[in-house]
Amino acid sequence: MRVIALDTTTRAGSVALVEDDRVIDERAGDASRTHAERLPAEIIALADAHHVALSDVDLYAVASGPGSFTGLRIGIATMQGLAFVHRRRIVGIPALEALAHATSGDLPPGTLIAAWMDAHRRDVFAAAYRVAAAAPFGAGRLREVDGPTVGDPASTLARWIDEFAMTPSVFVGDGASLYETEIRHAIVEARVVAHPLLAGTIGRLATARASDALDPADVRPLYVRKPDAVIARDKK
Repeated sequence: MRVIALDTTTRAGSVALVEDDRVIDERAGDASRTHAERLPAEIIALADAHHVALSDVDLYAVASGPGSFTGLRIGIATMQGLAFVHRRRIVGIPALEALAHATSGDLPPGTLIAAWMDAHRRDVFAAAYRVAAAAPFGAGRLREVDGPTVGDPASTLARWIDEFAMTPSVFVGDGASLYETEIRHAIVEARVVAHPLLAGTIGRLATARASDALDPADVRPLYVRKPDAVIARDKK
């Protein structure tokens, strides 16, 4: 199975070509330009480099969020357009889950992973997962312990430690790197992993979940935080 995968949850994002659960190529995006300026050109360039016609792609995969509102909309719309034109289906993969999968490969069962993405405004998008004794990227590899939330780092840590009585040993993502001091203040021995490229992981997860693929129009973004316009309206 040949998959094109896209991540636009961060400024740079990434795109990947995956074949039969093997990442053929994975490329970071040009962070100096917006996603709107770069897509779908970055996808086409990747496919051309490997002499792959987009009509020969079996499945499209995209990060469904959370992340930048604009980035998510552009990324999902780009993949919807390609999938619609070539009559293919799409698998949407939550970015926080992808972060945890990308980090889980060498971790023993029982390890608790915290995925943190920078949500700006001194907040993080966060979720926690426990590693299970299953093959990497496969069904059952991770068990969600706390689903996607948004909040300030200290409150997120306090809720996990005080209310849930859990202390993740591994933190991954740009939010984890940004707030490493806060993490180590609460969990001294925590391991902090930098934000990896996610498109390859998204493609591998999509391969394993091909049976769950959706028609292009049915893919929905996972925002977690309300848009500013909605917040302003609610205040009124």
